[in-house]
Amino acid sequence: MSLTIGLIRESKTPPDKRVPLTPKKCTEALSLFPGLRLVVQSSAVRSYSDQEYRDLGLKVRDDVTDCDVLMGVKEVAIDQLIAGKTYFMFSHTVKKQPANRKLLQAVLQKNITLVDYELLTNERGERIVAFGRYAGIVGAYNGLLTYGRKHGLYELKPAYQCVDMDDMQEEFFKVKKLPPIKMVVTGSGRVAQGALEVLDRMGIRRVSVYDYLYLDFNEPVYTQLRSSDYNRRRDGRVWDTQNFHQHPEEYESTFGNFLPVTDLLIACAYWHPAAPRLFEEADTQRPDFRINTIADVTCDVNGSIPTTKRASTIAEPAFDYNPATGQLEPAYSQPENVTEMAVDNLPCELPRNASRDFGRQLIDKVLPHLVGSDAEGVIARATIAKGGQLTERYAYLADYVADGNAAPVA
Repeated sequence: MSLTIGLIRESKTPPDKRVPLTPKKCTEALSLFPGLRLVVQSSAVRSYSDQEYRDLGLKVRDDVTDCDVLMGVKEVAIDQLIAGKTYFMFSHTVKKQPANRKLLQAVLQKNITLVDYELLTNERGERIVAFGRYAGIVGAYNGLLTYGRKHGLYELKPAYQCVDMDDMQEEFFKVKKLPPIKMVVTGSGRVAQGALEVLDRMGIRRVSVYDYLYLDFNEPVYTQLRSSDYNRRRDGRVWDTQNFHQHPEEYESTFGNFLPVTDLLIACAYWHPAAPRLFEEADTQRPDFRINTIADVTCDVNGSIPTTKRASTIAEPAFDYNPATGQLEPAYSQPENVTEMAVDNLPCELPRNASRDFGRQLIDKVLPHLVGSDAEGVIARATIAKGGQLTERYAYLADYVADGNAAPVA
């Protein structure tokens, strides 16, 4: 099968520096798939320069109208959509997000085939491409950066100012100045694994949940919590992970056990709106509420972390929550405030690394289906629109594109 893929420049503001395929991943893809052609749309903001692509013999130009498939990262500006093409992007439309209703309307009007990376799954329904690992890596780093600034211990160079992860790791030695604090990481997926990777490389000791709760240490330590460690069934029956995911409303939080012993919370667990929050705002006024720094890596506004009342930015990653007033204040305003990092686009801080990781996943798990017959339905399952119509799997979006009054999907 002959197929031409165009790597398009990002058009969101502020611009995203990531790319689906790095220069080396492009040459690898071309060697693995004989029928494949690649064109790189010129870009002044991409973390890999046009020249880096040209140096490996790749075509770089402005015009990508002759490409069959156009791959970006974030949503494409409506005025830049090319009719009749197939687009791969994170469209952020399947939950009826109000901000992208016009994008999906334009996709249908322009007879575009829209494939969403977030919907690419294997036969078990597991996502096969994601930037989650780097969200966890940068999130944990930012959490330690925020803690250090709050307590005047050290100054880490912000991740976005680092050339890549190797450069960022040169900063890790500074956390040796940490006192014997306790840190919790919630979750067990890609995001949490990225966070654990950073803590381990920093040389921070991992301890069991039991030891974390009941023992004191003379060095900084962390523990990892899975859902069963901080939730329980309301009816008192035995824990059932599958049931928890299917009926989260039947569970209640036991995270209160960790509030008196935790200094830094790194929240990496996926959260469903029907599931219990980790804690409530009122808990922050408890005399034994010890958490003073939060890295909300998942960044669900008004979600599992009630103090996440807004997202922060890469340039200004932290803000304070005042437990006495329930209001947000500038970062590091008062020692008794809870200081929080809640950046919602963390992988953008290490765009070169994140792009390499993403490209690896595309080559291994997506391109074989895209260039081939897609016999397993990997591309088909992730296709939201085709031929000017919503596909059957995403027909529920009809009211969303029709009148815009549809309620967002949880």
